[in-house]
Amino acid sequence: MAIDKTEPLHFRRIDPARNMARFYSLSLQPTLFGEVSLVRNWGRIGTDGRGMIETFSALAEAETARRRLERVKRRKGYRETE
Repeated sequence: MAIDKTEPLHFRRIDPARNMARFYSLSLQPTLFGEVSLVRNWGRIGTDGRGMIETFSALAEAETARRRLERVKRRKGYRETE
């Protein structure tokens, strides 16, 4: 299972008028049992934030979920960091 083609995504949403400085990251990681986990971290910039791990039986399912979350975050104003 080749997961190295999908680099982790790191997003930021900063709006000084609303006192908003948030981050969101998405990455795919293999499990010991041949599955794939979608790891999400989010929170206010400067904090550890929160996290969630969702495990899928196939890489294609995990990639679909990752793309869906990426689209949602971009629509909400998150921009990819470099």
